[in-house]
Amino acid sequence: MSVGETVEAEPKRRGGRAARFGLILVAVLLLLFGVPWWTLVMSGNHWPTPVAVIGTIVFALTAVAFPGLMFAGHGRNHHDWPAKIGDTLMGIAWVLFVWSILGQVLTLILWLSGVDSPARYRIATAVVIVIALVLLIWGYAEAMRVPRIRRVDVTLPRLGAGLDGLRLVLITDTHYGPLDRARWSRGVTVAVNALDPDVVAHTGDIADGEVAQRREQAAPLGDIRASLARVYVTGNHEYFSGAQRWVEHMASLGWEALHNRHLVIERGGDRLVIAGVDDRTAAGSGVPGHHADHEAALAGADPELPILLLAHQPAQIPGAVAHGVDLQISGHTHGGQMWPFHYLVRLDQPVLQGLSRHSDRTQLYTSRGTGFWGPPFRVFAPSEITLLTLHKA
Repeated sequence: MSVGETVEAEPKRRGGRAARFGLILVAVLLLLFGVPWWTLVMSGNHWPTPVAVIGTIVFALTAVAFPGLMFAGHGRNHHDWPAKIGDTLMGIAWVLFVWSILGQVLTLILWLSGVDSPARYRIATAVVIVIALVLLIWGYAEAMRVPRIRRVDVTLPRLGAGLDGLRLVLITDTHYGPLDRARWSRGVTVAVNALDPDVVAHTGDIADGEVAQRREQAAPLGDIRASLARVYVTGNHEYFSGAQRWVEHMASLGWEALHNRHLVIERGGDRLVIAGVDDRTAAGSGVPGHHADHEAALAGADPELPILLLAHQPAQIPGAVAHGVDLQISGHTHGGQMWPFHYLVRLDQPVLQGLSRHSDRTQLYTSRGTGFWGPPFRVFAPSEITLLTLHKA
């Protein structure tokens, strides 16, 4: 192939990718907004013409505005007002989409039960709207509250007797963002400190936005107390928001940023290696020196000591198994955040939440997350502050 042909091929490939992205975006928008429109406005409801017209206009305008709001809100500059509106619309649309599908099932059941049209369609529409309102109000309250404490006992056969009963508090996916949650952040700090932890770990996705934008919300992290260590690793969202600056900022707040490195803690004459690796998306982020590197993280560590590994995504567990890690702690999944989105999460991640075993030695704990991303709702996926108590076999 000549140089001219090579240069010609690149724009064509970029154009093809752009076209595919455009088609996927249109398909998603048609489903996300079209299904609720059909169920609530059209279908067999036979609403008066003005109602049908106004409903159609509202759905159409929302579908057209939504991509622009999301790109403006979550693009390079993180404009907060478009993000707030876009995120809220996303949550509302998702709940209406899910329950509109179930509403069609209800319509079928009513038809089989002999309920005439348009009554059966209007009954289904009313049920969908009531359920959606209840779930959105409850989901918003769940998202905005300080998480409940989830207490989990973990047995590590290689743990020394001096470390038996070590209290590890895990927070993750705080996602400080467009909604100012500085007060919520202070509440999380109070809840963590009340647990009297030996180690506190944050496994990434601190914020959506640069340090300068989210400094006030993140400030309470500096007041978290731990008798032995406070440790942190990057999540995928740091790589949209100045990852290296967040690493440096966490260090300035007194946290050990485990950027592909480890430290050793000791109690009662026994020691534990606490290591951390960058998120699995770091290598493709373009941030110099950032990539998940288990070899570097464990370089020089005594192989006889038990290993606790911080890695943002459960999908990083194969590296932990290969390197003889005893326990990996992760976040990222949010437990699905809004039912039934967890089915899509499971296509990408080996675990949704909780404690799981992946080899004779290696266990994984996956948190549902302390905060939320995007839509300010949590539906059937409550947030958590996790107290992991480590025990010797």
